[in-house]
Amino acid sequence: MLRMALYCCTAALLLSGCAVPTHQDNGSRPALPDHYRGAVPAQAQDAVSQAWWRGFGSETLNALIEAAQMQSQDLAAAIARVRQAQASARIAGAALLPELSANAAAGHQGRLGGSGSVNGRGYSVGLTAGYEVDFWGGNRAASLSAQHALQASRYDQHTVALTLTAGVASAWVQLMALRERVDIASLNLESAQRLETLVRAQFEAGAATALALAQQRTLLASQRRQLEAVREQAAQGATALMTLIGQATERALPVEPLSSLHVPAIQPGLPSMLLVRRPDIAAAEARLEAADADIAAARAAMLPSLTLTATAGGESRHWGELLASPVYSLTAGLAAPIFNAGKLSAQHDLAIARREELLALYQKAIVVAFADTQAALDHLAGVQAQRQTQRTELEQARLALALAESRYRAGAETLIVLLDTQRSLYAAQDDAVQLHADELQAMIGVYRALGGGWSSSQ
Repeated sequence: MLRMALYCCTAALLLSGCAVPTHQDNGSRPALPDHYRGAVPAQAQDAVSQAWWRGFGSETLNALIEAAQMQSQDLAAAIARVRQAQASARIAGAALLPELSANAAAGHQGRLGGSGSVNGRGYSVGLTAGYEVDFWGGNRAASLSAQHALQASRYDQHTVALTLTAGVASAWVQLMALRERVDIASLNLESAQRLETLVRAQFEAGAATALALAQQRTLLASQRRQLEAVREQAAQGATALMTLIGQATERALPVEPLSSLHVPAIQPGLPSMLLVRRPDIAAAEARLEAADADIAAARAAMLPSLTLTATAGGESRHWGELLASPVYSLTAGLAAPIFNAGKLSAQHDLAIARREELLALYQKAIVVAFADTQAALDHLAGVQAQRQTQRTELEQARLALALAESRYRAGAETLIVLLDTQRSLYAAQDDAVQLHADELQAMIGVYRALGGGWSSSQ
């Protein structure tokens, strides 16, 4: 019996090195263009830094993102999911090694209700070792699947971190823009109040009609309403920013004009670099590799399994004599599935179908990543072109108001013209701030789409 068990063990160990197929399905990747639309084809290097937000030159933004990385509950949850995956990987890897357990027992035996002597106490102690030989590589495939799942969870953590930093930067830019818009609305309100005083004085002197005074007061009330609306948006923006950071109370933030921020140049690189620059693509590929291993594990479950068991120990009525005459046993058990109502076959089919789903999701992740990056680049180029044109609009609106106010004071212009130029300047100033914020947010979107400087080598 011992010799047969040794033979079985040797043969099983020789066969347990069966290779588990790994993901080499490079042909499943959709084709990507050679360069982005509107980008120079020769730009083959991605210049995005891991700390890309520092390129804006704002210490406040740097501090906010640092606080978010330390306090965000979303990021904390992602880190906890990584620890869960690490534990699952250890659990799956434990099946590749033997299990050893110790047992000890003490008992008392006797006869109830009849004649005869009592047998007395009994003691036993022993060790049991069990090992399921990985005959077809099923256990190794399960361990490999768990390792790939662990990698995917790590990539997911990087995705959450990238989304968090981009969200904080975007919310901060939006808040600074809203505060600038509050200042602009306040200045325009003061201008409207000054003109309302002028029109009222002319009305009292008989040089202006009641209609002119009512029109100016209507504009004044409208600008008060718009000021309160922008203030409300700024308050909501501050709350949203604090939520992203992970704080329940609002912290004092210095007001930084958007014009003080640096606008770094971005080189998008080649579209093919997204495969190693986007953590969501890396996560999708890792899950696809885990699915390959799951198929191998499901296939191995349909084949016979070999289990080796060894026990050693002793029994006695006295503790001191437990190991006086130890005994041992070696067992090799071979089990093969015969009938399970198609359960194992269905599990194999399930693994194959799951792999097909993950392959489709992997292909989708690549296409979406390219479309996301191209859309971000297009948006950035469009906003920059709008800003260039809007600068002229703002300059002419300022000039028009100065001329209209001067001519109105001299009686050479109507109040309607003055009101129109006031509205035009306010709208142009407000648009200038919003377009500047849109440009910065579009740049943040490009950083996020390019992976935020992340690399699969990390």
